[in-house]
Amino acid sequence: MSPGSQGASLSFLQDRKVLIVGVASKRSIAWGIAQAMHRQGAQLAFTYQNEKLRPRVEGMAAECGSDFVLPLDVASDDEIERCFAAIGDRWDGLDTAVHSVGFAPREQLAGGFTDSVTRDGFAIAHDISAYSFAAMAKAARPLMQGRDGSLLTLSYLGAIRAIPNYNVMGPAKASLEAIVRFLAADLGPEGIRVNAISAGPIKTLAAAGISGFRSMLTHVAALSPLRRNVTIDQVGNAAAFLCSDLAAGITGETLYVDAGYRNVGMSLD
Repeated sequence: MSPGSQGASLSFLQDRKVLIVGVASKRSIAWGIAQAMHRQGAQLAFTYQNEKLRPRVEGMAAECGSDFVLPLDVASDDEIERCFAAIGDRWDGLDTAVHSVGFAPREQLAGGFTDSVTRDGFAIAHDISAYSFAAMAKAARPLMQGRDGSLLTLSYLGAIRAIPNYNVMGPAKASLEAIVRFLAADLGPEGIRVNAISAGPIKTLAAAGISGFRSMLTHVAALSPLRRNVTIDQVGNAAAFLCSDLAAGITGETLYVDAGYRNVGMSLD
């Protein structure tokens, strides 16, 4: 078992009602988060983007003891409204919403930023990867009243550093991290905390679209202080912590779960 992959013995999310958005496969970071929260006693609801993904998400939900699976395309305000209305119909409220969503057209994620970026690609990346978190927060807000709720999203180092081939997703993640701060300031007086996790590179379906991603994994494993990449389990455990009362004093933050890579300025052979 990899370091940090085992959950704590105490169920610090017992009976919390949690929505997980973005599970696409068992390699998804969202799946690591769902498993960690399930281990800590949370009741989970899941969403699927389209009918092709529905059976897969239903199967993974069942592994977490859940039959609560809802359609949600975050590009549609109507679907967001219907999803959260359905949550309100079944549950008496919502304690946590996890946003693990990011997308840019594949041609935007290869070559240099200047050559690849287009107006449409920029707009799509920001709409799906950043604005959708704000849209989810607006919809979740009424369900979190009086519950000390929490909102969590997933970012990446490309929000603050230039990363080869990450291109338009860098500005999109920078926008997402700014949204975290603005939501935290707005919703804090209502007891709702808003945070992000900036995970190190992990071999997910989304990451597979980034040119040269395998080389990125090798580079980070060689240079990070822990000399390895992180796992979805380690990110999941950090997410469970951030969305629990153990992190009751933390909001507006981006927590790095990247084996320490962000802190390395130079490495000499």
